[in-house]
Amino acid sequence: MKDLKKLRIKNISLTMTVLLFLIMFIFGSVRYDHFLSLSTFLNLFNDNAYLMIAGIGITFVLITGGIDISISSTIAFTGVFMAYCLQHGMPSFVVIPLALIIGIIVGAVQGSLIHYFKLQPFIVTLAGQFLMRGLCVVISEASIPITDPFFKFMALGRIQIRLGDSKAFNGKIYYYVLIFIAVLCTALYVLKKTPFGRAVYAVGGSEQSAELMGLNVARTKIGAYIISSFCAALAGVVFSFYTLAGYGLQNMGMELDAISSAVIGGTLLTGGVGSVFGTAVGAMIQGIIQTIVTYENLNTWWTKVTIAGLLCFFIVVQRIIAVRAEAMKGKAVAAA
Repeated sequence: MKDLKKLRIKNISLTMTVLLFLIMFIFGSVRYDHFLSLSTFLNLFNDNAYLMIAGIGITFVLITGGIDISISSTIAFTGVFMAYCLQHGMPSFVVIPLALIIGIIVGAVQGSLIHYFKLQPFIVTLAGQFLMRGLCVVISEASIPITDPFFKFMALGRIQIRLGDSKAFNGKIYYYVLIFIAVLCTALYVLKKTPFGRAVYAVGGSEQSAELMGLNVARTKIGAYIISSFCAALAGVVFSFYTLAGYGLQNMGMELDAISSAVIGGTLLTGGVGSVFGTAVGAMIQGIIQTIVTYENLNTWWTKVTIAGLLCFFIVVQRIIAVRAEAMKGKAVAAA
C-alpha cells in the first residue's frame, strides 16, 4: 500500500508537470509571434542545461530524504577555479577533471558528515555553501575571463537542426547540451536499472527498513551526495562554457532553482519519490516562465515570484495526494 501511495504521487505529479509545460508552451505560442518554433523549444535546453544537470544531481539527494544547498557555490567555485587555472597556463584536459574530482570530494565529505555523525543535511551543506563561496573570493574577487580554445569551441559549437523549409522549423543546439542529455540518460538508467538506484528510493522511503533489508545505507546516502556535488561541478563546467568566465558571485541562490525544478517535477521533499525526467521538465518550465516574462517586458523578478507560487502549489498537491492515499489505506485495513 505504501508503494502504491508513492506510485500515485509520482504519476499524478509528473503528469501535472508535463501538462503544465504543454499549457504554458501553447499559451506562449498563441499570445506571442514567433514563439511557436523549434528555436524557442531548443533554447530551453541551450539556456538551462547547467540548471538541469544540477537539478538531476540534487534529485538523488532529495529522494533519499536529504537536501544539498551547497550546489550553487560549488558551481561558482568550479568556474572560478577553472578560469584561474586556465589563466595560469594549465591545459583544459587537466583543469576540467580536476574540478570534477574536487566536486566528488566535497560530496563525499558532506555525505560522510551527515551519515556517520548524524548531522542535519541543511547545516552541513550550508557550511559547504559558505566554504565554497568563500574559496571563490579567496581565488579572485573579480571576474576571470576564459580564453581557452576548447572552452570557446564548446561555447560556440552547435548543431543545426532543420525540419523543414520554414524558419519556424529550424533551430540549433549547442554542444554542451549533449552533456546534459548524457547525464539525463545515465541518471535514468542508474535510478531504474541498478541496485544503487533502488537503494536510493528505499532509503528515502524508510532508512530503518532499508537497513533491515540489508541495504548499505551509508554507501547509498554518501553516494547520493557525491552524485549531487559531482553534477554541481559538471554544471559549473557547462556554465563556464555558457559564459566563458568565472566569477565568485555567479548563481547566487541557484540551489533553490534546482530544488524547485525537482519539486515541480514530482520529487517529494520527504524522500522516497522522485524522477530525474520530471526534474528536467521542471527546469524547462522555469525556462519557459523566464521566456514569457521577457516577451511581456516585465521585471525579471516576476520569474521568481511565479516559480515560488508553482512550488507552493505542487507541495500542497503532493500533500493532498499523500493524505488521501493514507485515508484509502486506513479504509482498506479497516475493511480487512
